[in-house]
Amino acid sequence: MGKHFYSHIVETSTLSVELGEMDLSKEERRHLIELAENNIHHAILDAILSKLSEENKKIFLSHLASEQHDKVWEHLKKNIDNIEEKIKKTAEALKKELHKDIKEAKRSSSPTAR
Repeated sequence: MGKHFYSHIVETSTLSVELGEMDLSKEERRHLIELAENNIHHAILDAILSKLSEENKKIFLSHLASEQHDKVWEHLKKNIDNIEEKIKKTAEALKKELHKDIKEAKRSSSPTAR
């Protein structure tokens, strides 16, 4: 996963491992991992933005765009209670769905499923 302000609390290696077990080319695997990480990133941003006022959204997005991670965290902690927990829960919920989708794709592509 690219370096995001929440990278220290959200990991995606379990998705990479599961995709690695599938019969995919290196490019396909890399593309699917990138899609999963982008989905997680957008879900986290959506969860954060839904909790901020218009003015605080602008401040957050400004810090985010300039990659000032310390300022991002300072701003979020000041304006959203338990922000780390909210980010973790958002990421975990989406990762759970993605794992379910990967398992389903494995099942439907296995020779016994045909």
